[in-house]
Amino acid sequence: MRNFAEEIEQRKQTGLYRTRRLVSGPQQPELTVNGKPMLSFCSNDYLGLANHPGNLDALRNALPETGLGGAASHLICGHHTAHHQLEERLAAFTRRSSALFFSTGYMANMGVISALAARGDTIFSDRLNHASIIDGCILSRATIRRYPHNDVAALETMLANTSGHKLVVTDGVFSMDGDMAPLKELARVCKHYDALLVVDDAHGIGVLGPEGRGSIAECGLSEDDVPVLIGTLGKAVGTSGAFVAGPEVLMDYLVQKARTYIYTTAMPPAIAIATCASIDLIERDNARRDHLGSLISEFRVRATAMGYTLMDSRTPIQPIMVGDNWAAMALSQALEEQGLLVTAIRPPTVPVGEARLRVTFSATHSFEDLERLLAALNSCRHLLDNTDLAV
Repeated sequence: MRNFAEEIEQRKQTGLYRTRRLVSGPQQPELTVNGKPMLSFCSNDYLGLANHPGNLDALRNALPETGLGGAASHLICGHHTAHHQLEERLAAFTRRSSALFFSTGYMANMGVISALAARGDTIFSDRLNHASIIDGCILSRATIRRYPHNDVAALETMLANTSGHKLVVTDGVFSMDGDMAPLKELARVCKHYDALLVVDDAHGIGVLGPEGRGSIAECGLSEDDVPVLIGTLGKAVGTSGAFVAGPEVLMDYLVQKARTYIYTTAMPPAIAIATCASIDLIERDNARRDHLGSLISEFRVRATAMGYTLMDSRTPIQPIMVGDNWAAMALSQALEEQGLLVTAIRPPTVPVGEARLRVTFSATHSFEDLERLLAALNSCRHLLDNTDLAV
């Protein structure tokens, strides 16, 4: 039997041990964490809709009509009219023919990728893709070829030398770096080499593009250019679940083949109704995105002036590169002692030697919140100078 206790101790010794914080109250910038008030800069609630009064009202009002639980899978008796209405709303929002409502983003990626490719096929996956994409590729039993991050030329060479059914899968916005995939170029090479392009836009939906329709819409690409769009609803949308949108024939195929859709209980129908309300907010509230953009721009200018190394990102994900695991944890702890929650991200979530603080912004952060963060970062900058670990 493996010595699990020894493996845990090894993680502690290498600065890779993970712990959970206990949060109470609603998700918002002002959190209560382990009983203490904290200002959070680590949530994916980019538009501040997780605690929006209108969404809460939509959920409360739906419960008497729908009840609480989903009770069965979609293919038994769990496909409620609320689920169907949300799928139609998601298809219209993303300008696509059809959509399916999944329980989580992880399940969506696992189910979609493993259904659309199989043994004998080839999947081309960006080297920095999310863990759920990686696991979906493995589950498919297809041949997996990883191409260098955002390197379209390398991908094109690989596609040219591969026959048979080909699937290219990428994040739209990369969750740990905050940069975007070169979607126009990817769409071009996929069309040329007859490869099916799948984009997980978990961190782009709600934030990027006209009316918050995501990175694909921002690039002006259609369903014909990017046939399969995957998105989550627990980030900028502020509710829960995930979806895949694309041509009707592919959605029908996924109903037949996607195991994580077929063999799980449907989400609570009231969540679907609240999600429709949240999408309505996203479409009409450009002011939230404008404010979010202003916070990001100000942060980048001033944090860089302090000597911090930021990654090339214009999204709410603003990683501060550190390098060493212990230095990243020390900086995170120093901020926490000043009442700021900014988590350290370490391997295997990011490559070895690329530990970082992942600062994320929400439209419900104020400029006063930003000033507090910047002041704390300024006071902690010496921690990286002393260890000479800033990259």
